[in-house]
Amino acid sequence: MTGNTSASSQPASSYPPIPPDDLHRTLTLARPNDDQSLPHIGLVGDTYTILLTGADTAGRYCLIDMHVPPGGGPAPHRHDFEESFTLLEGEIEVTFRGATSVVRAGETVNIPSNAPHAFHNKTAQPVRLLCICAPSGQEEFFMAVGVPVANRTTPPPTLDAAAQAAFQEKAKALAPRYRTELLQHA
Repeated sequence: MTGNTSASSQPASSYPPIPPDDLHRTLTLARPNDDQSLPHIGLVGDTYTILLTGADTAGRYCLIDMHVPPGGGPAPHRHDFEESFTLLEGEIEVTFRGATSVVRAGETVNIPSNAPHAFHNKTAQPVRLLCICAPSGQEEFFMAVGVPVANRTTPPPTLDAAAQAAFQEKAKALAPRYRTELLQHA
């Protein structure tokens, strides 16, 4: 033996025990195409359906089903939490620290916390992706600044110039509370 020990060679008793089952937590089952009680939020031209909130996951993460129409996607921003996307349908362009990549259905991308980024649907078809943010909190920001819509694919109402300016001011004012910064460039 060389004297080097790996974590896998340690006796089980040297690791902290797994906590007991928390019987106060329950199974959450999200059916975004059928369950109209799920929050469907119209935001920046997209529709975000909140599948799992921090309340469902003890704050560990949130899961959001994103419907991004042609031309859609958020403006450049950054936030103090990890964000990953798995594309279910279509493709998006992701700009990360100034470099652009194309992400297609079946592919996953992770955005490290605090990194400037944006994504856009530059195709003629809607995109569907699952977004996970860890820890949770992003879903609360979306619910605070977005508007409720009927279902997973209902577009948000079109905003006139005054409503768009009011939305931008609201988002800018609330962003720091949700560990988010809106940027000019990704």
